[in-house]
Amino acid sequence: MRYLVSVIDDKGDPGSTDRQPAISAFNERLIAAGHWVFAGGLADTDAATVVDNRGEEAVFSDGPFVESKEYLAGVWVWEAPDLDVALKLAAEASKVCDRKIEVRPFLGE
Repeated sequence: MRYLVSVIDDKGDPGSTDRQPAISAFNERLIAAGHWVFAGGLADTDAATVVDNRGEEAVFSDGPFVESKEYLAGVWVWEAPDLDVALKLAAEASKVCDRKIEVRPFLGE
C-alpha cells in the first residue's frame, strides 16, 4: 500500500534547519528497506500559485490556497505493507526532520 507522507512546518514554531544529514540517512534506510517511492521538499508558500479554471477562464492567484501558520514543507511517498508500518516510519520521520508528519493512504490501494 502506498502512503502520502506530508511534512508540516509551522511559521510560528519552525523545526530545526540543520536536519538535512539526518533526513538523508533516514531516506537511505527507507530505500534499503524498500519503502521509498518518492520524496521532495517544497519552496516556501510565497512561491505558490493557485490556479482555478472552473469558470469561464482560468484565474491565477499568488500564494498558498489557504492562509495558515502551518504549511506543507515537503512530501514522501512510501510503500508499506499496512498503516501500522507507515505510522512507525512516520514517528521516526517526525523525529528526524523535527516537524509534524501527516500520513494518508492513496485511494484504491
